[in-house]
Formats: sequence, structure tokens, C-alpha cells
Amino acid sequence: MSSLKTVQEAWKAFATHDAEQIAPVFTEDAEWLAPPGNATAQFLGGSHHMIGRAAIARFLADDFPRLFARDVSVDFHAFHADGDRVIVEETMTATLADGHHYENDYCLIFELRDGLIHRVREYMDTARGQAMVFGVSPR
Repeated sequence: MSSLKTVQEAWKAFATHDAEQIAPVFTEDAEWLAPPGNATAQFLGGSHHMIGRAAIARFLADDFPRLFARDVSVDFHAFHADGDRVIVEETMTATLADGHHYENDYCLIFELRDGLIHRVREYMDTARGQAMVFGVSPR
């Protein structure tokens, strides 16, 4: 399967919020890195740097829905693939646990190894995320 198809299929697994479907798309030693101090990690009391397929699957299955409670939608703008690297541009919207609306743009870089996701580097507008999750106006 191509790297592009692997990442597109992984998104389908992420949407299930089922750790048993999510875990197999990652290498055992996979990493997911997001900006330090991002609103999601702060809200959930977790790390911006998850290590291991089990930790990542647990986050996507159990922790993610605690903040992004319902109506989660991802609008994919583009997928760019080059060898074992896939870049995804997207906008995610959701209803937060407190009932407020969330909308933010993301760029994710997926690095694959042996047909599985080995590393994800996630970038987003952190000030906008803080404002929506915590009601703090960006400076």
C-alpha cells in the first residue's frame, strides 16, 4: 500500500475512536509530537509528546473525546506524499466538552516505516486553540 493510502486509511481508523483499530496503524515505538503547551495537552493533563502505539491509540480512543466531545469533523484540504512522508493539511471542527465551538487549522507530517506510521509531527494555531479551549484571547 502506498504511503498516501496508508495515512488516508489511518484517518478512518482514528475516526472510530477504537484503540483496537487505531493501534495497528502505528509502529510499536511510534511517536506523536505536538507543540509544547498546546491546549489539548493542557486540558487533558497529558504530554505534547506521546511515545508508543498504545499511548497514541489510548489518546485517540479515550482522551481525545473527553475534550472534543461531539460533532468532530475534519475537512481535508490536501495530502502531499513523498516516499515515506505524507503531509496532511486540514481544518478540524468540533463541539468541546463545555459546549463551545472549536475550529482550527492543522498541518500534520506523517513519517512511515515498514508501511506503518512511525512519527507524527502536528502543527496548529496554538493561540487560537488556547482561546477556544480556555476562553483566553490571543495577544
